[in-house]
Amino acid sequence: MHPEETRPPNRIVFESMEIAERPATSIDPFSDAYLRDPYPDHERLRDNGPVTFLETYGVYAVARYADVVRVLADYETFCSSAGVGISDFRKNVPWRPPSLILEVDPPLHSRTHRVLLSVLSPDVVRQLRARFEAAAEILVDELLERGQVDAIADIARAFPLEVFPDAIGLRPDGRAHLLPYGRMVFNAFGPQNERFRDGMAGAEGIVRWIDASCERDALDPAGIGARVYDAVDAGEITYDEGRLLVRSILSAGLDTTVFGIGNTLASFARFPDQWRALREDPSRMRAAIDEAMRFESPVQAFFRTTTRAVEIDGVPLGEGEKILVFFGAANRDPRRWELPDVFDIGRRAGGHVAFGHGVHRCVGELFAKIESESLLGVLTRRVTHIVPTGEPELTLNNTLRGYASIPVRLVA
Repeated sequence: MHPEETRPPNRIVFESMEIAERPATSIDPFSDAYLRDPYPDHERLRDNGPVTFLETYGVYAVARYADVVRVLADYETFCSSAGVGISDFRKNVPWRPPSLILEVDPPLHSRTHRVLLSVLSPDVVRQLRARFEAAAEILVDELLERGQVDAIADIARAFPLEVFPDAIGLRPDGRAHLLPYGRMVFNAFGPQNERFRDGMAGAEGIVRWIDASCERDALDPAGIGARVYDAVDAGEITYDEGRLLVRSILSAGLDTTVFGIGNTLASFARFPDQWRALREDPSRMRAAIDEAMRFESPVQAFFRTTTRAVEIDGVPLGEGEKILVFFGAANRDPRRWELPDVFDIGRRAGGHVAFGHGVHRCVGELFAKIESESLLGVLTRRVTHIVPTGEPELTLNNTLRGYASIPVRLVA
């Protein structure tokens, strides 16, 4: 429970006129208590109104589905180029060069986004499916021999770490840096709390390896990363932009997939009837993955920054305000979803915002889904039950929601 969750509405001044009221709250979306169970606070934020002032950080928040979609769709008013974390790039120097996908807006975003759409096109990604499925068969063979496994360490982490670096064309040495780098990136979107400081431990060596791995000469010419440099040769982007785009693939392409697969397995372990339904009708696979992303969204929230004075459902905000956009809360908004706290693979969950919305919707969504489909396809054919054998352990991250460990027994 959070004492004093909501405050009386504050009268505000907007263009020198007192015209509206906004509720404030002491909810801290980066506290340990919140991160362990955000859903009661999501409900409070939605019920507060279209916009809530977060007193702890002096920023605003939107948590209702309709408002989240509206903010994400309007990049001209709610920009990403001031940073999608709590830090405002117009006032503070970012800890690394900004992402040319996540932390820029059109027209620059249009150019770099077009390159990644080509690099990660459906045809390119589909060609990887057979390789992913073969790797999944080998992994599941090993898992079934053991029976008792950790769904995170042995499946959700092990499978992407097996297929993702090879698909990108990363050199074999130093791949252990990939997960710590992702943890660093996603914790850095939040405040400089203990998680941020822990994530930055050893940053210099990790960032040095990442930067070196994004250079053209370090990439396998047959991998996806090398295709980015084809756009450099074609004059679509500069060499430095190509290097940063490869970094964007590494930043966003692994941790979110690990968390997504882990959350999906956690949901099926918790709702065995849904695993049975998927095994009986494998054609529901894509719908099941969408429902898992809605139900336990790996990326819980990102910030936007207002570029002008604007109203959200009649609530005025000034220029330069940071707004925390709660993807996870929108994906369980009862105004949009019937029985939102129930995991149901029969649901039409395709409208979820777990991958974002608008021009900044995740360009690697198909890549992540084909990884998940390849693994889950083998599991559904060969595993009748995923039986929990211990309490799941959450991992706390300023941006991502997922698990550190889920002990299960796989029944062949």
